[in-house]
Amino acid sequence: MSDAYVIEVSSRTAGIVVRDGVNFCFHAAHHDFQSLERRTFASLLAAQKAAKVCADQIRKLMG
Repeated sequence: MSDAYVIEVSSRTAGIVVRDGVNFCFHAAHHDFQSLERRTFASLLAAQKAAKVCADQIRKLMG
């Protein structure tokens, strides 16, 4: 089983999620996802959802 996964949102690399024991730590690959930097998630799905929410918020701000 891998310990690192790439999280993508709309074909953009949002970050890398690294297994940290039972949780996953997010490392932003783009400044748009900096708010998720070093946050931990209980699952890969939770990290993916958080990245999508972050991207949706940015899209709303950009109009």
